[in-house]
Amino acid sequence: MRLFRQLYMQVLLGIMLAVALGLAAPQAALAMKPLGDAFIALLRMMLAPIIFCAIVLGLTHVADMRQLGRLAVKALIYFEVATTLAMMLGFVSVNLFRPGDGLHASGLEVSESVARATSSATQFTAVRFFLSIIPNTLVDAFARGEILQVLFISVLVGMALSIGGVRRDSVVLRAIAEGQDILFKILGFLMRLAPLGAFGAMAAAIGAFGAVTLVYLAKLVLLAWLTSIFFVVVAMGGMATLCGLSIFRIIDLIRDELLLVLGTASGEVVLPRMMRKLEQAGCDQSVVGFVLPAGYSFNLDGTSIYMAVCAGFIAQATDTPFPLGEQLAMMGVMLLTSKGGSTVAGGAFVKLAATLQTVRTVPLGGLNLIFGVDRLLATALALTNLIGNALAVIVVARWEGAFSRAQFDLYLKQQAAGLIDASGAERTV
Repeated sequence: MRLFRQLYMQVLLGIMLAVALGLAAPQAALAMKPLGDAFIALLRMMLAPIIFCAIVLGLTHVADMRQLGRLAVKALIYFEVATTLAMMLGFVSVNLFRPGDGLHASGLEVSESVARATSSATQFTAVRFFLSIIPNTLVDAFARGEILQVLFISVLVGMALSIGGVRRDSVVLRAIAEGQDILFKILGFLMRLAPLGAFGAMAAAIGAFGAVTLVYLAKLVLLAWLTSIFFVVVAMGGMATLCGLSIFRIIDLIRDELLLVLGTASGEVVLPRMMRKLEQAGCDQSVVGFVLPAGYSFNLDGTSIYMAVCAGFIAQATDTPFPLGEQLAMMGVMLLTSKGGSTVAGGAFVKLAATLQTVRTVPLGGLNLIFGVDRLLATALALTNLIGNALAVIVVARWEGAFSRAQFDLYLKQQAAGLIDASGAERTV
């Protein structure tokens, strides 16, 4: 059937089979974990070169550095407004519904498993964060795959080529453009493994945690998901409406990517495909190349909701006084600690640990309470982050006059007709 040739249907089928296996045979499901790990590793290896090519080629189309500065300012303003709204909503929802009341889990010590998971959450400072953007060497950024460092180097190279007056037909630019085409062809090959990767990751998650953990912290998980959905529909929906679009059309545009994130709880696995898709859907290459990778470090709406809801839950569950003044102080720190870092499952947990170690208002041992369901929470935040970053690119592109609504509508029609290949580009027929 033609329907099952669509990527999103194959991924959905893989997820359904994973859930069935996880519930029926948890040990067998746990053995499927290497499938998910391998798929994520394959796609993460593509991130640095694709980001580099996209940003460098995009910046060579920037008329002058003032345009780049304007683009950066607009993107950062949007990121800060969106993440602040998300964090405020998270604190409001946890204070309103109070999912941790009555648990009385005071006196918790940091368990060995939590200590291992948060070993990278050292004392956080703004200076340490900004210094971490600068890699040890040019090659080190690509070897480690740090998105923010690769973004920094890519901008420098793009600016050097643009200011240096390199001709559009130069060997350097042709090599980068041809390299990008090759990378997207490789991406198309790898995306054929998406159903298998989603199956392995979801099966391992269901087999490890099962329904018991879901029941144990059902109120927290439900609140995080509902808060995220509310933010997407209402807050993001309002921003999309200002751009003349429906948030549901944007969700329809990235439905394949959302299903991949649902299966893997990782936003990084779809970044290369998202870059190609948003360009094909009417957003200017320079906007996509700069805003989307930057959004993966600075526009983390779902992470903001996760950190606020979990911090409030831990305070309530451990009977820790957490007045409004202390919540506002913690929110100020979270607006820094939520930035940067990894977008794979577990990244937000480490950021929350860094915040609690820095502020010391809420007991660090409370992380034991949410450690078991972090995978369920991470899926909600990853989905929210992905939708938020797709919207950010469209908003900034529209703000810059670099968005084609006609091309957006045409791409959706082509996608619905099955004319889009596995890399997110139009099929050649």
